[in-house]
Amino acid sequence: MTAVRSPAKAAARTKAGKVRRLTKPEVAEVFARFRKAMPEPKGELQYINPFTLLVAVVLSAQATDAGVNKATPALFALAPTPEKMVDLGVDKVEHLIRTIGLFRTKARNVVALSRKLVEEFGGAVPRTREALETLPGVGRKTANVVLNMAFGEPTMAVDTHIFRVSNRTGLAPGRDPLAVELGLEKVVPDEYKLHAHHWLILHGRYVCKARKPECPRCIVNDLCLYPDKTI
Repeated sequence: MTAVRSPAKAAARTKAGKVRRLTKPEVAEVFARFRKAMPEPKGELQYINPFTLLVAVVLSAQATDAGVNKATPALFALAPTPEKMVDLGVDKVEHLIRTIGLFRTKARNVVALSRKLVEEFGGAVPRTREALETLPGVGRKTANVVLNMAFGEPTMAVDTHIFRVSNRTGLAPGRDPLAVELGLEKVVPDEYKLHAHHWLILHGRYVCKARKPECPRCIVNDLCLYPDKTI
């Protein structure tokens, strides 16, 4: 994951220096357009059950989904459950994920979280953020992704893409990921919350890019408050 850019530079501001925000009707229109363009957005990480999703998200920290997807089929074929991941062991997991950044630390975390799932949760992935965050290598963002994708909870997992899009457009400006997450929870209409996280990630990944956003093909260009739109 790339470093989060300062929202002071990314967000539109008034002459008085205050961050500008989209109005409630404008926010609703943004997500109405996203839904029309992509009614059922999907994450790009490959997985077969809640446990393998959790592992894939842990592995994706500071790595691309595409890179993770190249390594996980062989891993998940051997260890699709916490019990089998523990049996596989750190050395074997390291070997299977060696193409992913920070693979040694991630291998230790994957085996450790698998062991904790077996010993404390009966081998099942817990369904609360608090419980998920007790697992090695799992922070708030990872927990939110799992809750959203595995269990259908309307969580906002703020990564670098969502952080950038929320600040640039004026959807939910914030100085850190938690501020953006809480801001999105307040402004996104309930009917869009389940898929909001994926719409924003995909928009940031493929349209509202970090270095040069593709504003001419952006479907919310006319609503976006970003002052430095590309032509």
